[in-house]
Amino acid sequence: MKAPVRQTLISLHDAGVSFGTTRALRGVTLDLRRGDRLMLVGANGSGKTTLIRLLHGLLPPDAAGSLRTHALVPEGRTPRGAMVFQRPFLLSLSVRWNVLLGLWLRGVPAAERETRCREALQRVGLTSLAGRRARELSGGQQQRLALARAWALQPDILFLDEPTASLDPSAKREVEALVLDFAADGVTLVMSTHNLGQARRLGTRVAYLEDGALVADRAAESFFTGEDLPEPARQFLKGELPWHT
Repeated sequence: MKAPVRQTLISLHDAGVSFGTTRALRGVTLDLRRGDRLMLVGANGSGKTTLIRLLHGLLPPDAAGSLRTHALVPEGRTPRGAMVFQRPFLLSLSVRWNVLLGLWLRGVPAAERETRCREALQRVGLTSLAGRRARELSGGQQQRLALARAWALQPDILFLDEPTASLDPSAKREVEALVLDFAADGVTLVMSTHNLGQARRLGTRVAYLEDGALVADRAAESFFTGEDLPEPARQFLKGELPWHT
């Protein structure tokens, strides 16, 4: 029996992004499908962050390319996205108010905010710290707060830009577990990482970028076995070993 075809949420066709005379992305064609756990890998400056911001709608594509967001079926609305950065931007307020203000900015009705905030903090294990100032938390706790703030928005797509790069191994494992937990609830993931072990643990699909171009886009299993990879991606994979850390 064939696996069911998963709905496409975002389509890029020959999309690029330029900053002045600098081409940060060029000629990217990609479909993000519902249920994907898409890991973006590549060297610094390869275009991973730019691609995430393009998919999230924070950057427009150059005129020559296109980006299309597809309506969800059967919901009949465009997908909601939320983003978590490597270093979360937290206001100098309590943990609770950082989540509540995010809900307010997204236009969530006042009657729903407290419940969604409470559920989000419980989900990431920060209920007991709801009254503490967010900037007094440890790095791992701050990133869990950023995930709670994103999850409270009930996103269909969660964009993560190297969310564990600055964390110690214990905090990294906690964040990875939460990300997989969200994915199990049906949230589609797009995540950039320099850690190929992490990409293999979390991803169903891996895309390799080099100099702003999408060189390879494969199912995670075939990417890490090196099957049918273009030579630049093969060399990157070989050069980054061991990637199990």
